[in-house]
Amino acid sequence: MSNARLLRDFVAAYPAQPATAYWRAIEIGALVRLGLPEGLGLDLGCGDGILTDILLRHAGARQLVGVDLDPLETKAAGKFPFYSRLHVAPGNAIPEASETFDFVLANSVLEHIPGLDGTIAESARLLRQGGRFLFTVPGPAFHANLRGPLWPGVERSAYLETLDRRIVHYHYLSIADWEATAARHGMVLDGCLGYFDAVETKRWETLARMTGGLLYLRLGETRRPIEIQRRLGIRDMQNKGGLPNVVARLIASVISLRAPVDRNETHWLDTNGASCLLVHGRKV
Repeated sequence: MSNARLLRDFVAAYPAQPATAYWRAIEIGALVRLGLPEGLGLDLGCGDGILTDILLRHAGARQLVGVDLDPLETKAAGKFPFYSRLHVAPGNAIPEASETFDFVLANSVLEHIPGLDGTIAESARLLRQGGRFLFTVPGPAFHANLRGPLWPGVERSAYLETLDRRIVHYHYLSIADWEATAARHGMVLDGCLGYFDAVETKRWETLARMTGGLLYLRLGETRRPIEIQRRLGIRDMQNKGGLPNVVARLIASVISLRAPVDRNETHWLDTNGASCLLVHGRKV
């Protein structure tokens, strides 16, 4: 497995979202490197299942239960056989029995939930004793690693506020925050691993600025990314099939030029400077 191959897979799956493909290639590479637990897993915020399908191709087959707030997303995810059940439900009220799951996976989900404690409490309820959680999230260094506004006269603080509003990020918790949050709900951190460095973050920012960021501005800064994608038919295109591998490989090479997605694939970053964190632990 390599992040470069993951980027090809994500470009093929997300042909109109190069920034998302770039971020996900690095992020899923981090999850594969750590390894998924065995047993039955809860895919918290499963979306349309495309990301999880790519993850399992590289990390190995697992049986999962998916949950997402969006019924259109869970409907699309229904085509994947690794989901034994799918629920349309919030993260703090999942219709499953206590101590059902061997692990909970939340990939780039928790930063989008304003009131996080209820969702973490629900994850703890659903985990068996000793069951593991794996959360990929942006960390406190994310803002500092961005290039910032290009236009003179635009305050960096205003730029960051607009960016967070567009990508719907509510918080950037520190390791200490995650330790305290886990402890409140009978869980402990086994580790917190850093990925996504400043060069990679700026490359994502540039790609996002030219695609989703531009559309967000043109549409009056009122529509969420998924709403824009649906309006333009991008979600339907993704769920009907992707690009041929040869085309995806060419686009991937351009996207990652001078900022290769495999630059850190063999090691973890210092968490103080990493834009993203892979928080993992267990229920005690």
